[in-house]
Amino acid sequence: MNAFVHQTLVVQLHTPGTGRFPVLVHLGYDAADPFAVTAVFAHDGRVLAQWRLDREMLAEGLTRPVGVGDVRLRPAGTGVWHELRMEFLGDARPDGGRQRAVVYAWAPAVAAFLLETREIVPPGSERAPVDELLADILALG
Repeated sequence: MNAFVHQTLVVQLHTPGTGRFPVLVHLGYDAADPFAVTAVFAHDGRVLAQWRLDREMLAEGLTRPVGVGDVRLRPAGTGVWHELRMEFLGDARPDGGRQRAVVYAWAPAVAAFLLETREIVPPGSERAPVDELLADILALG
C-alpha cells in the first residue's frame, strides 16, 4: 500500500483590486505524519508559499468555518461551484497589518484528496510517536 498521496490542483488566488488569479497547489500527505497535509502554492515554476495544514481541520473547512489563527477555512458557494475558501495570515507588515492571502479551491477535488488520505490512515487511527520522542529526549539528558 502506498503511504503517500499527492494531488495538484488549480486554485484561485484572490487579490484585492484584480480579482482571482489561477495558481497551482500541490497537496501532499505522508502516513508517517498522519495529522498533516502539506500545501505548496506555485506559479510559473516558483513556490509562492508553503503551509502545513491539519488534515481534519481541512476536512471540517469543507462544511463549516474553522480556524482562529493564521489559517482560516470555510465553505463558499454551493452546488457545482462549491469551493473551499482558505485564508492565510502571514508576517507583520511595516504598517502594523499582516500579510494575507485568500485562495479558493474546488471543494470536490479537496474532498477527493482527503478521501485518499483516509484510505491510508483512517481518522482515529493516527499514531503520534510520543513514546519514542520521550525516550529520545530522556536518552539525551
